Amino acid sequence: MNRLENKVAIITGAASGIGLATAKLFHQHGAIVIAADIQEELLKEELTSLQDSGKIKTEKLDVSLEENWYRLVTDTIESFGRIDILINNAAIHSADAGILGTTLDSWNKLMSINSTGVFLGTKAVLPYLQKNGGGSIVNVASIAALVGGMNADAGAAAYSASKGSVRSLSRHTAQHFAKDKIRCNSIYPGGVLTPMMLKGLRDGGFSEEQVSGTGPIPLPPYVAEAIDIAYGILYLASDEAKYVTGAELVIDGGFVSQ
Repeated sequence: MNRLENKVAIITGAASGIGLATAKLFHQHGAIVIAADIQEELLKEELTSLQDSGKIKTEKLDVSLEENWYRLVTDTIESFGRIDILINNAAIHSADAGILGTTLDSWNKLMSINSTGVFLGTKAVLPYLQKNGGGSIVNVASIAALVGGMNADAGAAAYSASKGSVRSLSRHTAQHFAKDKIRCNSIYPGGVLTPMMLKGLRDGGFSEEQVSGTGPIPLPPYVAEAIDIAYGILYLASDEAKYVTGAELVIDGGFVSQ
């Protein structure tokens, strides 16, 4: 059960959904977890039961602000002396109806979190991974990066584009920092039972029935739970994946295989 024993991991978007499931799973596997989210009160509430272990710390973080990242990284180094793992998970969703229905403000806000946030986190952490002689970055993208959105008629253009940029940045990071023994991989969830994803699916035109259990996904139970994605993140973050970089792990019940 100790696949990440004493590794120091920063996880963004950790107050709910995939980030929360990942924080709890990493803690179970021996990691020192810095759980970060802009929803500070919710974050503390969800992780209160684990605080006494001394191996989990909550931090308020707006991933779109560079100064927030450098504060978080500095605090982490001061507290634990190193960083081994970065999980770029924080994201928001927009249900704007494709390119013509997307406002510039909506585009910029979504890009600042989903795309720029990943860039800023990666940039802030890389020097410390280099200093360590290696480490792991896992970026949570979406199958929207692969198929252009879950709903071809009203798909969220900005969300798909932002996740496509995460895909490209992950490949760039993997290629250019492999010499430093820094691995960078990306995860592509399909529909997941998280507050953000359920709202996005419904806003994107899927019915309640499709969201909850009989949608166009081959593998029952048709919609994943957050822990299903967290286990994929755990593998890529761990030393079990020491020869894996630039990989794209799709966890979607077979949706994009159709």
